[in-house]
Amino acid sequence: MEPKVNILMVDDQPGKLLTYEAILGELGENLIKASSGREALDFLLKMDIAVVLMDVSMPELDGFQLADMIRQHPRFQKIAIIFISAVHLTDFDRLQGYQRGAMDYISVPVIPELLRAKVSLFAELHRQARELELLNRELEQRVLKRTEELRESEKQLRQRADLLDLATEAIMVRDLDGVLQFWNSGAEAFYGWSRREVLGRNVHQILRTKLPSSAEEIESVIVKGGRWEGNLVQLTRNGREVVVASRQVLQSDGGGVRAAILEINRDITAQLQAEEALRKAEKLAAMGRVAGIIAHEINNPLEAIRNAFYLLQHHPSLDDNARVYTRIADEELTRVAHITRQTLSFYRESKEAVPVSISEILDDILSLQARLLQRNGIVLEKAYRSDGPVVGFPGELKQVFLNLIGNAIQAMPEGGRLRIRVSEAIEKRHRRDGIRVVICDTGSGIRPEDAKQLFEPFFTTKSTKGTGLGLWISKGIVQKYHGMIQFRSLRFIRGHITAFSVFIPKSASPQVSGSRLLSGASVTQ
Repeated sequence: MEPKVNILMVDDQPGKLLTYEAILGELGENLIKASSGREALDFLLKMDIAVVLMDVSMPELDGFQLADMIRQHPRFQKIAIIFISAVHLTDFDRLQGYQRGAMDYISVPVIPELLRAKVSLFAELHRQARELELLNRELEQRVLKRTEELRESEKQLRQRADLLDLATEAIMVRDLDGVLQFWNSGAEAFYGWSRREVLGRNVHQILRTKLPSSAEEIESVIVKGGRWEGNLVQLTRNGREVVVASRQVLQSDGGGVRAAILEINRDITAQLQAEEALRKAEKLAAMGRVAGIIAHEINNPLEAIRNAFYLLQHHPSLDDNARVYTRIADEELTRVAHITRQTLSFYRESKEAVPVSISEILDDILSLQARLLQRNGIVLEKAYRSDGPVVGFPGELKQVFLNLIGNAIQAMPEGGRLRIRVSEAIEKRHRRDGIRVVICDTGSGIRPEDAKQLFEPFFTTKSTKGTGLGLWISKGIVQKYHGMIQFRSLRFIRGHITAFSVFIPKSASPQVSGSRLLSGASVTQ
């Protein structure tokens, strides 16, 4: 049942008031009678009036004056006022009434149906306005309550965010479309973007995420199961590609509505690189052992063949042309025998440190690389001012110089100049005698931004072709000999010059044999 509204009828004649009461009684509203303007003002102050029905001509306060007083009060400015006039009103009078706040005019004689219709309309509008005000008050109370709940929730979230900020892992919160809502300090440090730069942006566009499957499939797993785990490939701000182990959990609000995804990413790039390097190392070590076995097996029949050719060369049945061919074949067999001996020496490490000639090691390496030097059109210059006798493990030293020479050759695919110098030297800081080997190339050079990371594990300038371990291992071997390895790369108008310098003391020898990380095989940096 709808609540009743109050209708105030104002007229100085009691008979008219009774007439209005009889006409409006069918509406079922509260009808209030006032015989003067002052009495009407008293009712307005005490009650909530929906409609005021008043006569224009009244003693003391006429209808226009009363309407003007009602409109001056802020509480009564929206009350509907209907004027009833027994005299003919001019257009000017009507305009004056509307300016004073009149909503409508009714002339005498009053038509009951017309009066009920107009009063009923204004009464219903007032009732709806009051209901709307009530709803607004309820809504405001709900908003205040919800605001308080949100403040409390925000306080709890802030406390959780402070805890998440202390984590070293990259932690973020995003919606189902990938738009970031939270970005902790670990994410700032790992990816390189500040919180202010990324909030409100799509995380996959910023990090250029490569997903293991389609985004739709991953989202379906998260929605159905509430979580997803897997590896993602992303880019940091400086362009470094990283692999992260990602855990994503679907978060919901109190009503069970999906709100956001909590994502925790842990950098596993170094771990995967180490595993890949270990696999390659094991593969190279196996290849080295196989190469040694093959070289050993080939060496025995090869010696028999060489002896047979030696006897054949002096056989009286051969003419001069046949002797030329046998000599050529014997020379080629001699070269094959030399290669097998070198291969065996690479994979047959001493158990104790022995005197080693650096110049002989370099020549062995260069003979293995001779075909590649010729194919790339590289001019080789050697300056051996010392035999370079040191005490050490030949396999380890071969690994160091094979890495350096191999890197120099790879830096000159279009040709260039490779210069190797061996000389006796004195290390200035500790005044130690030793051997210095300088390997210089005119290749592509080393960028300044790469210089600081060159000896770090897994850092490579060769994309997917290198493991990033060659120079790191070489530096470790040299340091075991209490030596030093340094480099310098210069840029000129016509090209680059890069030089690696290795100093190995004569007096200091390694205490134990090397760990044989790659069993003597080289690792491409």
